[in-house]
This record gives sequence, C-alpha cells and structure tokens, in this order.
Amino acid sequence: MLIVMDQKANPQDIAAVIKAIEARGYTARPIPGGERVAIGILNNEGPVDAALFLALPGVKDAIPVTRAYKLVSREFKPEDTVIKVGDVCIGSGGLTIIAGPCAIESEAQALTIAGHVKRSGAQLFWGGAFKPRTSPYSFQGLGQEGLKILARVREKTGMPVVTEVMDFETFELVEQYADVIQIGTRNMQNFSLLKRAGRATKPILLKRGMAATIDEWLMAAEYILEGGNSNVILCERGVRTFVHHSRNTLDLSAVPVVRKESHLPIIVDPSHAAGRRDQVIPLSRASVAVGAHGLMVEVHHDPAKALSDGGQSLYPDQFEMMCRHVRSIYHILQNRKDDK
Repeated sequence: MLIVMDQKANPQDIAAVIKAIEARGYTARPIPGGERVAIGILNNEGPVDAALFLALPGVKDAIPVTRAYKLVSREFKPEDTVIKVGDVCIGSGGLTIIAGPCAIESEAQALTIAGHVKRSGAQLFWGGAFKPRTSPYSFQGLGQEGLKILARVREKTGMPVVTEVMDFETFELVEQYADVIQIGTRNMQNFSLLKRAGRATKPILLKRGMAATIDEWLMAAEYILEGGNSNVILCERGVRTFVHHSRNTLDLSAVPVVRKESHLPIIVDPSHAAGRRDQVIPLSRASVAVGAHGLMVEVHHDPAKALSDGGQSLYPDQFEMMCRHVRSIYHILQNRKDDK
C-alpha cells in the first residue's frame, strides 16, 4: 500500500504515519516527491486496511499496490527517476551513450578507445575489468589492474566509468573504482549480490537475464531498491531464443513495457544482443526509436586483435556514425513530443 500525504503535511505528520506503520510490524519507506511525500508500506504478507491510516493527520489517500514489485513500480513513484552520474543525467531529458571495449586490455588500449568515443559524444566509458566468460580458458580480465586503468581513464578524459562486478567478494573493490556498477545477465538473480548492491553508494546498472521475464527483471531491481539504493538503471541486452542469425534476440518491446511499469531509466545494449558488428547500428537506431533512455555500445580501435568480443565491437568511425544517427532520431521524437 502507498500512503499519500497531503501537500500541507508537516514532518510531525509524516513521522506519525511512519510510527503507525512500523507499530503494526510493517516497514515504512518514505518517497519524497515534487509536490508531496508518499510512504510505501513493505513486508506486509496480506492486504493492509486503509482505514488504519486514512484518519491520521496529513494523510490524503491510501492506494493499494497491485504489483509484486513495489518500489520500482509507477504505482509507488509515478514520475521518472533521473540518475545523476557526475554531470550526466540518465533518464528523462536526454539520451545517454555509454561506450568502450568489452575488456580492458592495457592502459594504451583503454585511453585510445576513450579518446575516440568521447570525441564522438559518449558521456560514460565502459570497460570490463572482471570478465564472466563461458570458457575457463578465455581471457578473464585484468582484475584490479583493470580497475586502476579505468580510474586513469576517468582522470584523463573526465568521463565517469562503468564496469561489472562478478561476485560478493570483489564488490567493495569495484565500488572503490567505478562510478556505475554493472550487474551482468548471469548475475541478475544472484540474490546475495543484489542485496549487497542495495547497500552500495554507487548507481547500479542491472542487465536483464538471458532468459528472464520482465517481471523477474523488475523483481531483481526490487531487491536493490529494498536494500536502500534507489539508483538503478535497467539494461535490455537481448534474450536467448532459437535463432542463429544473432547471438541473442533483442526484445525492443521491453522498452515501452518497462517505461510504463517502472519509473527507473532503461537503456539498451545492442552489442551483446547482436553479437555481430553489422547489426549493432540498426538495433541502436531502433532502440532509441522505441524510447530507450540510452545505449551501451562496445567499441574497439582494432577489433581483430581484441581479447574479448571483437566481432561485435564497432570501429570508431562506425561509432561516430551511430551517434549521429541515434541523436537525429532522438531529436525528431523530442520535437514531436513538444508539438503535442
């Protein structure tokens, strides 16, 4: 249930409602809004009697929440969440582009690619320091040295950096270096990792599991918000199907569905969806056309020698062209929205 406070409710009124909720064994979660405060009721096993709270001073309404996911739903928070990373705002009001190599291979490689993507308009730099690979014999990443290289990229370019955390044990280390922490598709339902992400001080980029429904994905995000971290970015990266023409099948329908169901920003990773370079630009254009708040694209200046996923990485000139295309589409959509 969501308790909606009146605009004139004072801090004492809000505190009294929270006390009343907690006295009944529930958890109260205040949600500040633009005009008024709402208070979510969590950890109730059954329906909550609205009459218990409607008579309290400062209470305007009590709204039942029908979704299993509560904190991530628009029933709890109707307005879009905008997540600020440095000077970059991810969410409504702009198109965010994250770009970089699948894996950090060396400082020279990372800085070369960072220079290319920044000139083309990327706002955040991606690079994998810890790599989850299907084969134990594949390159697993540079680990802490990769994190140090990412820190030097941020220092020299000014771009915030995004990288993946693999497990509970290395979470604190990654948190020290990253501006945004990615939880990858294989860990979307690693619940101990999600709970740790809920205590993190950095935004979390949560990728959809390769066979996860949208409800399962949003419930994974709920774990993070329930833990206290409201800065979650959802990332659609394709789901596993029976096709062979691409690595995964990009579920573009997920973007408008998530935007309707949740206030969290959603971006798209066309590189991992396609697994093939020639599909990345068309899928990027389509992602922006259906309303994604941003893109996460892999770029490499010499993909033939890349230690990880070179076949899906754009060349710098292709990335520059992609940025021009998607920004044109974004501006057309914004202009149409303004005309209504």
